[in-house]
Amino acid sequence: MFDLVLGTHNAKKLVELRMLLPEDRFKLTSLAEIPTAIEVEETGDTFAANAVLKATEQAKHLGRWVLAEDSGLTVDALRGAPGVISARYAGEHGDDEANNDKLLRELCDVPDERRGAQFNCHLCLADPRGGVRLQASGQCRGRIARQRSGGAGFGYDPLFIIREYHRTFGELDLEVKRAISHRSRALRQFIPRLLKLVSEESQLLKP
Repeated sequence: MFDLVLGTHNAKKLVELRMLLPEDRFKLTSLAEIPTAIEVEETGDTFAANAVLKATEQAKHLGRWVLAEDSGLTVDALRGAPGVISARYAGEHGDDEANNDKLLRELCDVPDERRGAQFNCHLCLADPRGGVRLQASGQCRGRIARQRSGGAGFGYDPLFIIREYHRTFGELDLEVKRAISHRSRALRQFIPRLLKLVSEESQLLKP
């Protein structure tokens, strides 16, 4: 079993990550289970930069392998906002209701054909010395609705319409989201490379 720290406190993100990572190969631990984990300040101006910061700083502090991710929403009509401040768009970190309210206000006069948007995810794996070993990105295109719909998911999910389904992420079954989300698309690139790396590391540890 490969000891891997999932570098997030977000319980709903953890559910998605745990669903997609093979549990028979990894011993997965969240930051919430590690009292000595640090809070890494997200000072990067891109999703990639923040993911690298969260992975490398936490890995150096804990002396363990850390998989971190940074994700968020970019809206075409808002020139890419809310972007890297998606979780604190309305001011307070993690206030989904306030963030959704602000997004609806910002887009109140924008017609449906100009409400295109994209969920973005960047993954970064750091080794116990804080070295970046793997990275991957995933995106999912959609459109911002005019009102919330559905109680599933988190963040902007109740406003993000998947065009092919004509429903929001908040309405879609978790299995569907697992198949098409930005996070799952990034992980599908990432996992084969991660398994290869784990195999190589295991060989190095053999006497």
